[in-house]
Amino acid sequence: MSAVLADPAPDAASGSAAPWAADRQPLIDAVRAIATGDLAAIADAIDRQGTYPKAVLQRLGAVGALRAHLRLDGQHDYGSAIAAMAEVSRVCGATGFMVWCHDACGLYMEESGNPALAGQALLDHASARTLGATGLSNPMKTFAGIETFLLHAHRVEGGYRVNGTLPWVSHLGPDHYFGAVAAVEGADSGHEIMFIVRCDGEGVELRNCPSFSAMEGTNTWAVRLTDHFIGADTLIADPARPFIGRVRAAFVLLQCGMGLGVTQGAIDSMWDVERSLGHVNEFLDDRPDELQAELNALTERAMRLARTPFEASTEYLIDVCDTRAHASELALRAAQSALLHHGARGYLMSSAVQRRVRESHFVAIVTPAVKHLRKEIARLSATVAPA
Repeated sequence: MSAVLADPAPDAASGSAAPWAADRQPLIDAVRAIATGDLAAIADAIDRQGTYPKAVLQRLGAVGALRAHLRLDGQHDYGSAIAAMAEVSRVCGATGFMVWCHDACGLYMEESGNPALAGQALLDHASARTLGATGLSNPMKTFAGIETFLLHAHRVEGGYRVNGTLPWVSHLGPDHYFGAVAAVEGADSGHEIMFIVRCDGEGVELRNCPSFSAMEGTNTWAVRLTDHFIGADTLIADPARPFIGRVRAAFVLLQCGMGLGVTQGAIDSMWDVERSLGHVNEFLDDRPDELQAELNALTERAMRLARTPFEASTEYLIDVCDTRAHASELALRAAQSALLHHGARGYLMSSAVQRRVRESHFVAIVTPAVKHLRKEIARLSATVAPA
């Protein structure tokens, strides 16, 4: 694949940042300018003070960073979507996560086939004139046998009424919306519906969550639904399981951008101290050039998978899950190594290295978490006939 290398860190003695295809470079340059400018200036406030980067997300939407994976421009380009998310996450993992939340919601809207969620509604979403998210943590865990459904629906004239509470849904606000799934009461086991919840809708209440150790600016809320009506205009899929089976690989694959970006940010910070501390850091494991080579190979793997995000084979889904898990594990290793490379200065709460350590933890536990992914890989592998 023809590639253009992103600019290496100024103090890099060897290695270079992860490669993106040349035809993606204009988008990456535009995203990088936003990330290293306005976003970098507020990254610490997002992490610790709860600053919500709405203006940054809207700027990312304006340059096309939130629509690359959609078919609005003729074909979906998941590689560009992952690359853009990685550039954002390289500077701020919390904002990179919110990019994924928004991208996932766009995926639901477009693939729903519902005219009310396409057309102008999808165009507004793709450009971040409106902002959406995903509330699929609980159903994804339920489908994997980890949890049980927290939202329940019952049929009424013209649609469904939904009740229940999701303990945390990110990237929300009074004028936002998100995708959710509810089990249908009184129906055969395995009947669920998937739908859009508008935060300003009747019977929708946003409640405060406990404080997290990082990423306070992700606008994460508990969402209580009380007899919330779901009609044809907000329905994504009925039944939901076939739809989720069709989009789950794309859902998981998109998340790789977070892990790739947090890893790259950690590697960048190692090079920042190479001139002053390289004489002692050379005795550490997971040096920046070694991590960069592993990251570049993982990026190439993700870009290959991104060519066919809706491939239905079990082998493909296993590969996607394994790539996503590797991205989490590499982010953990890189962030820890960056802390060790910086020493005491990296232990300061004001240090970007300290922030990336906590961001890497989030990449590893957000649904699907590493343990969830490994459980799913084991289940899927058991269904594949030996060669």
